[in-house]
Formats: sequence, C-alpha cells, structure tokens
Amino acid sequence: MTPSATPMGLWERDPRRYWAGFTEALTAAGVDSPALVLDTSALEHNVADLLRRAGGVPIRLASKSLRVRSVIADLVARPGFAGVLAYDLDEARWLATESGITDVLMGYPTVRASAIGEFLADDIATTRVTLLVDSVAHLDAIDAIAAPGSRPAVRVAIDLDASLRLLGGRVHLGVRRSPIHDLDAALALGRSIIERPGFDLVGVMSYEAQVAGVGDDVPGKHAKNGAVRLMQRASMAEIRRRRGRVVAALRDIAPLEIVNAGGTGSLEATSRDTSVTDIAAGSGFFGGHLFDTYHRFRPAPALAFGLDVVRIPAPGFVTCAGGGWIASGPPAPDRLPRPVWPRDLHYVATEAAGEVQTPLHGSGTEGLRIGDRVWFRHTKSGEVCERSSRVARIARTADGTARVDELLPTYRGEGKCFL
Repeated sequence: MTPSATPMGLWERDPRRYWAGFTEALTAAGVDSPALVLDTSALEHNVADLLRRAGGVPIRLASKSLRVRSVIADLVARPGFAGVLAYDLDEARWLATESGITDVLMGYPTVRASAIGEFLADDIATTRVTLLVDSVAHLDAIDAIAAPGSRPAVRVAIDLDASLRLLGGRVHLGVRRSPIHDLDAALALGRSIIERPGFDLVGVMSYEAQVAGVGDDVPGKHAKNGAVRLMQRASMAEIRRRRGRVVAALRDIAPLEIVNAGGTGSLEATSRDTSVTDIAAGSGFFGGHLFDTYHRFRPAPALAFGLDVVRIPAPGFVTCAGGGWIASGPPAPDRLPRPVWPRDLHYVATEAAGEVQTPLHGSGTEGLRIGDRVWFRHTKSGEVCERSSRVARIARTADGTARVDELLPTYRGEGKCFL
C-alpha cells in the first residue's frame, strides 16, 4: 500500500481505545443500539487523503455513498470540492433547493414522470441541476411531461461509457451503463441535444468502474492482483485517449462546463486526465471495508455501527440484535458487514448477518456479556445509512477520549426515501 501523507490515526495506534470509545460515548449520551457513529477525526483523515490523491482536481461528492445531508453540505462548501453527484432526481432537487447546493449533477438518467414534472416546475432546481442522458429517449421523456415552450431549458450531460472493450467488444470490462461508447455515438447524441429546443448540453460524465471500484490488493490473491493492476493501467490509458477526443469534439459544438469522471478508487489515475474538470468520490469519506483492498490508499473506518449482545447460546458464541445490513452487488462474503471489535469474531456460516439477529463465534466472544456492544464496519458507505434515522457524530479530545458531539439525521431521518 502506498503510505498516506496524513498522520496515523487512533484506529491504527490504539484500536482498542478507538472502538471502545464509541461504546463509552454512546452510553454516556444515552444512545441505544443499533447505532451508527461517525468519527470526525477519521472523517477528516479521509478528507485530507482524498484531496491529496486528487492532486488539485476538484472532488464532486457522490451523495449515494453518504446520505447525510449535513455532512454533504459541509464538505461541498470546502475548498477542493465542486458540487454533488446525485443518484435520484427528487434527491437532486432537494439538495439544490433545501441545502442551497448550486451544482448538482445527476449520476444516472431518470424517466420517472412525477419527479421530472416537479423538477421542471422548480425554477431554482432547473438552474442548479444537470440531468444525465445517454439516449434521445431520455429527452423524449422530458418533453412528454412539458413541451419546450412551456418550461425552462433543461441542462443535460452525456453519460460516456468508460468500460474497456477488447476483441471487438467480445470482452467487456466494467459496468453496463451507457450505450455511448465511441466518438461517433457521442457526437450524434450531442448534436441531437443542441439541435433540440429546450435543452442545453453542458457536460459529460464517465465512470471507470473497473478501476475505481475494483480492489487490486486482495489478501491471498497475488496473481489476480497483478492482473487487475495491468488491466487498470491499460483501461485508464484507453479511456484518457477516448474521453479526451470525445470532450474535444463536443466542445466544438457546445460550451461544456462539467467533465466528471472517476471514483474513490481511481482518484490518482483520473486526475491525470486533462479533459476532466472534477472527480467523483463518495465511499472514501466514510471508509467502508470494501475499500481495504487497494494498494494505493487505505481509508480510515470513519463510519461504523454497533449492535448489542442479546444472547449467549453456547460457550464461544454470542448473538447480536440486528446486523443484516448487507450491501448491494454480487452476493458474496464481501457484501456482509465486518465485525471488527472485539477482534476475532466471525459469522456462523449457516446464518451469517441475520434480518433480526446475528450469531458470532470466535475467541473474541470471551468476556462478552449480555448488553455488551459489538462494532461492525459496513461494506458500502451510503447503504448503511438507509438502515438508521441518525448518526452519532463523535468528537475526540487530544488524548482520544470520545464523546457524542451531535446526532445527525440521515436521509431516512429527514423522512426521505429515494431509492
């Protein structure tokens, strides 16, 4: 792993005090489990490291990986940050109008009629939110709600597919997002947008998921890690060339304001693309354990959740209340939350993380009693916030003593359920 330029934190120097401090702080504040905590010292470590890795290119906050509005608003107002990458149109409008965020780029297209209608009727949101399209059908969906003469002009960006395609497209490395892959397709869609009344082409987005979202330092996978790194170098070289050509050609026909790319795992590589105006990042702020498998960086575990021990079914076993906060993606062990304190706690293979209860075994059960708290790290950052209405923000004194500084509402705590 490339050493971080930020100093070592308490989570590394004294993990017992780091994790036990959460329990002590929540107990003192009367906060019951299941409890989400956000350690401000670890969050600031991650902020500094992400800015360092971005190399001066502004970071656009990927809201789906945060889902705590106060945290989003705080970060986006800081130097080095440029707007929000939203995941839902109702969310984007809410952030633009309720939080005063003036630059919100949609990270995904939408065809939901009610959301589009409310957006088109909002004079503030239509000046601050940029919709993402990869098809003329997306433009048709907007016009079907309100014809160009009856609504404000809509800001749109083109989603450029950033996957690596080999052997004439028979090998596809990356996610299945946009059909707009090459220069001709991008120019054709771009011309359709600028020639169509009621739309302004202002940006391009591309997400190189095969670099930003694939770890290359997985324990015990030396050969695979080497192959992943070769693939990622080749992929970044290809998308830099292709994206540069597409952006240059689109700038000839429209005044692009936004060229967004990348993600938490690709900041260094994406920052070397001179066509890019900002880089998306989200999971790196809260530090889900999915991002422990990169050699270039290692996020601090800023967000975690604690569960109460409610049963001791047999020697060497404990059972916690709740726990089935499983991440999206291909079903696999890496989608499960990771028990981290006490150490050496493991899932029971036949039950894993349960809907209502989670049994654990291992030497870490020694000394645990009913009512004690076990700490877990989530796999992905934003999804865990859908399971709680609030996050206990943890501040620490100079000697590392933790206290609950504030209870922050999540999106759910503010009554919002977007996706």
